[in-house]
Amino acid sequence: MIGTVALQAVPVAGGPLAYLGSFLVFAAVYSATAHIAARNVLGDVPLRRALVVGATIAVVVLLLQQYGAIAFAVALALDFVVIRYVYRLRLRTTGLVTLVHLVVSILLTIATLSLVRLLGSAPA
Repeated sequence: MIGTVALQAVPVAGGPLAYLGSFLVFAAVYSATAHIAARNVLGDVPLRRALVVGATIAVVVLLLQQYGAIAFAVALALDFVVIRYVYRLRLRTTGLVTLVHLVVSILLTIATLSLVRLLGSAPA
């Protein structure tokens, strides 16, 4: 059930408050995973830089949510560009930080969806 909800291509209609809430949640999650990735690869880095990365990716995800794979490709490419600009890295290091950011984001998403599914199957 969760898999089909996650694969919907048409966004659910919502008001400005719903989009703002979604943006804030996405930005927080992407910022946290970007900071984890940067700290893993680069060592001690300021959190402010991760906030820029997270907010940028959140905007792209919200604007292109109905396009699925295209949104993923654009978000990944923009993630690479923003990480390179914000952290002032070489191409190879930027690629490594971007890859770790992708992996951490996927693992966090899988863990969250698994927890939601587990809690949804619990007896009432």
